Formats: sequence, C-alpha cells, structure tokens
Amino acid sequence: MTADGGSTRVAIRVAGVAALGGLLFGYETAVINGATEALQEAFHIKAAPLGFAVASALIGAAIGALTAGRIADRIGRLAVMKIAAVLFFISAIGCALAPEHWGDGGLAVFIAFRVIGGFAVGTASVIAPAYIAETAPARLRGRLGSLQQLAIVLGIFLSFLINYALQRAAGGADQTLWLGLEAWRWMFVAMAVPAVVYGVLSFTIPESPRYLVAKQRIPEARAVLTSLGDDDVDTTVEQIRGSVHGEAKPSWRDLRRPGGKVYPIVWIGLLLSVFQQAVGINAVFYYSNVVWTSAGFDQNAAFLTSLVTSIVNIATTVVAISLIDRVGRKPLLLTGSIGMAASLITLAVAFSHLTDKLDAFGNKVLDSGSQTVQVLPGSWAVVALIAFNAFVVFFGMSWGPVVWVLLGEMFPNRFRAAALSLAAAGQWATNWVVTQTFPIIKDGPGLGFGYALYGAFAIASFLFVYRLVPETKGKTLEEMDALAGIADEEAAR
Repeated sequence: MTADGGSTRVAIRVAGVAALGGLLFGYETAVINGATEALQEAFHIKAAPLGFAVASALIGAAIGALTAGRIADRIGRLAVMKIAAVLFFISAIGCALAPEHWGDGGLAVFIAFRVIGGFAVGTASVIAPAYIAETAPARLRGRLGSLQQLAIVLGIFLSFLINYALQRAAGGADQTLWLGLEAWRWMFVAMAVPAVVYGVLSFTIPESPRYLVAKQRIPEARAVLTSLGDDDVDTTVEQIRGSVHGEAKPSWRDLRRPGGKVYPIVWIGLLLSVFQQAVGINAVFYYSNVVWTSAGFDQNAAFLTSLVTSIVNIATTVVAISLIDRVGRKPLLLTGSIGMAASLITLAVAFSHLTDKLDAFGNKVLDSGSQTVQVLPGSWAVVALIAFNAFVVFFGMSWGPVVWVLLGEMFPNRFRAAALSLAAAGQWATNWVVTQTFPIIKDGPGLGFGYALYGAFAIASFLFVYRLVPETKGKTLEEMDALAGIADEEAAR
C-alpha cells in the first residue's frame, strides 16, 4: 500500500462508516440501564421476567453473531450492514411502542423487539471488524480496526447521556415526555436516528475486495483496491485468489483441517472472546449504578460515577488506537491483563469490607426492597473508586479494542467470516453468563467474591496470551494463511 493521503482518507472514511455499527451496538446494549425501573412499572413485572427482558438482547446477539459470517459470505458485507441497520431501526421503534395494556403479551412484544435488536448487535459485532480488516491497509489496520471498540464505547456513553437528559426533562423515566410517550420509550426511539444514518452511509462505501475476488468480480475488486491505495493490484488480487479459493462455497467445514480437527487459530479466537467478557467488563457497565449504590453512594452520585467511567473508557480506547500499530497487539494485551488483575483484586479486597449502614440510633438502614443497605467504611470507598476506574483504563487500552482487531485480522481469508462468527457468538454467550450471574453473586457470596473471580480470569488471560496468541502487527491478511498453518498444508498437497 502507498502512503498517499487521498487513499488514506478513503480508508479512514470506509472504516468509519463500518464502525457506526459499533456505535449502535454500544447504544443498544446499554440503553436498557436507564429504563429498567420504568419497565418494571409499565409491564407490572417482578425481578425475574425483568432480568430476562434485559438479557434477551444478548440471546439475539449470539444468534446474529453465529449466522452473520455465513450470510456475509453469500450476499456480501455491505448487504449485511444494510440489513443490520434496518433491524436496529425496527427494534428501536418496536421497543418504544410495545403496548402496556396487553399485560404479559405487551412484555412479550417488547422482548421480541429486543431480540431483533440483539440480532442486529451480533451481526454488527461480526461484520464491522471483518470488513474493516479486509479493506484497511496493513499499516493502518490496527488503528482502523480499533474504531469498532471506540464506536462501541461512544455508543455506551451516548446512551447514558441521552437517558440522563430524557429522565431529567420528564422528571423520571416513567413520566410522560412528548406525544404521550414516557421518557423510557424515547430512549429507544433515539436509537432510530443513528440506525438511519448507518443505513444511508452504507450505500456510500465499496464492497470488500476479498469478497469480490471470492465471487470472481475481479474488475470491481481491482477498482476498490486502487481507491484504497494498493500500488500492486495484480499481485494483491492473485494473493487473495490463492487464499480464498473462490470456486468453493464457504462452509463451517472450512474451520477443520483435512484430518478433521479444528484449526488451532479458531480456538484461540474463541478463547480471546471468552476472556474479554469473563473478566467482568459488562458487569461494570450493566450494573455500575447498582455497585455504587451498594457502596453507599446516592443515586445521583452513582449515575455521575458511571458517566465518568464511560468517559474514561473512551479516553483509554483513543490511547489504544494510537499505540496498537506501534507497540503491537500482544504487548497491549499482556499489559492489560496485569493491570486488570491488580485492579480487580484490589476491588475484591475493598468490597470485602462492606458493612451494614446504621442510622443515628444504631438500627440497620433498609432500602425500598427491605434489604439492608451496605456501605464501604472510611477510605475503602475511595480505594474502590480508584481501582474500579483503573480496571476500566486497563481494559480500554487493551482487551477492549485489541480483541476486535485480532478477530478481524487473525483468521485466513478462506474462513474469516465463519471463524469470526463463532468467536463473536462465544463472546455474547459469555456476556450473557456474566450478566445473569452478577446479581446472584452480589446477593450471595458478595461483590468481593465476584471481583476476585473476575481477577482470576484476568490472570488466566495473561497466561493464555503469553503462550498461545500470535502477534499479527504489520502482517497482510494473506500472510494469515501461514499463521494458521494453511499454507503448509497447501504446499504438502
């Protein structure tokens, strides 16, 4: 690739549009936080069905991630982006207009549209990193691939900000705001705007050259590669041809070696996804207000603390983008694992000191659910706050963006979409387990145990990366065949 400024701008614009799916991804998964109590009142439900309503999007996400790769191999990356944009829009409007007067049926309608939105999230989680990796020049691929994670954290921040603004404007999430709709419904309506923008802009970017070559659309592939600044289009096309085997239809069978075993690089990608979630990052963003209320913060302070945490996450993701193509993927992951482990263990120690809150007469203070309110005594609240944000810093500059970059680039052309689908599905499944078990851990063994468990996974992630994860910095996508062992097998045939 040349360093031509015009082609660099094209590559950045193309990656930026693809990453808009990540912004919707972040917004869709986080928007529910501001609406949980209002949903409980609107549909007259208890904690169990509410928990399922919250987690239902993750079920859709796992299904979307598992199927997106194969669909993208059949109809193209751009077509899948457009489908995801439509599904995001449908989910936004459907969730906002779910009827209350249908009783349990109204909740079922809401959950159905949440699952549709989750399917779009899972699709975006696969297609964006795959497309960016397939269009970005090798010298920029790490930074452009990191745009996916930056868009996700921006989407989370945007949802927090919009939820807060709408609640304040209405005087509460369950209060009527405009057109007879409560504020919580407008939180979902707001997602329709970026969904439309994403869909419209997807018509302005080119199809992946690697998909075009696989479909024997060589002249189109040459035109795309030229616009992206490739100074040896003929060689690149031949390399892609050799790696994708365009005459064969992509299949899950491609993930297996000729002897029947799955390629090790597939397992490495799946475990990267699992570890990214097993360290508990989404327990931070889904339940941060709950944690800080448990630590003795009032609701306003808890919300502001969560908002600051999301800003910290954005800042550290920007740092990662500036470092990933200079420092490399593996050093960032190793540094992040060490920092996360230290932060989580510190949190575990801090929350092991939770004590019952007492009133002026020495009686236990109860919350609205008749549960004893607990607080962190003395300086432990400050220690927990620092460790909490340190965890976000280390995750944001390592496992957050780097895993998406690796998943987009580490798999060979032949089965990139299928392997990425499997890895992303594993990520959403682990996300679901963490989301479902955190409240149980909080009310059972306690937050101290929970953070110690996440810390153990952080330590395990260090050992995994150190021993098994390859460095992909500066390698072309066609060189990934050799990394996965495919090139050696082809030579032996």
